[in-house]
Amino acid sequence: MAINAKATQEFVPIKEIRDGIIALKDGGLRAIVLANSINLSLKSDEEQKAIILQFQNFLNTLDFSVQISIQSRRLDIRPYLLLLENRMRVQSEPLLKLQTKEYIEFIKNFTESVSIMTKNFFVVVPYTHVNLKPKSGIFKNLFSKKSRKEEELKNQLDFEEKRSQLEQRVSVIQQGLSRCGIKSAQLGTEEVVEVFYKVFNPGELEGKIEVESS
Repeated sequence: MAINAKATQEFVPIKEIRDGIIALKDGGLRAIVLANSINLSLKSDEEQKAIILQFQNFLNTLDFSVQISIQSRRLDIRPYLLLLENRMRVQSEPLLKLQTKEYIEFIKNFTESVSIMTKNFFVVVPYTHVNLKPKSGIFKNLFSKKSRKEEELKNQLDFEEKRSQLEQRVSVIQQGLSRCGIKSAQLGTEEVVEVFYKVFNPGELEGKIEVESS
């Protein structure tokens, strides 16, 4: 029995990623803001209450919806081990070389027994512009005849206009987070692509890195 399998792209509503902006197939735009975390357990009771109240006020002042996403992944310690291995190779002092080797073994054994997780906090900022479509009929045919160059220019201007509105929202988000003591930064194109790659490939790691011990 034949099964009709659709390509993954058909289920992903993303049309393109341009200048760090996600353009959806329905015409909407999205921006992703990376935010750092705050360890409330290290704050006093008064500081905790102040931060929570400020964050509550920040959310209540928004006149548009946002999505807060948390991405948890196991920390890949292999690059760090490789760095230690390279330093050990060039180390001329026998004692330091032995200590580096023992430290590498300690890190390897520790990370094998304990899962060290990393968490990234993202705020997805949306913008959707409602376009008034011309009515069907003779007037639609009269005003819809445009050259390809004119259509591309129109699409570019439309994108820039919507991006300007989206960037204003991003600025509101970053200012609100800053008032809560949270640092943030808008992701660029490569960073956005990396985020979605990890979302759709949660269990995939880069090529295996061999760490040799001498």
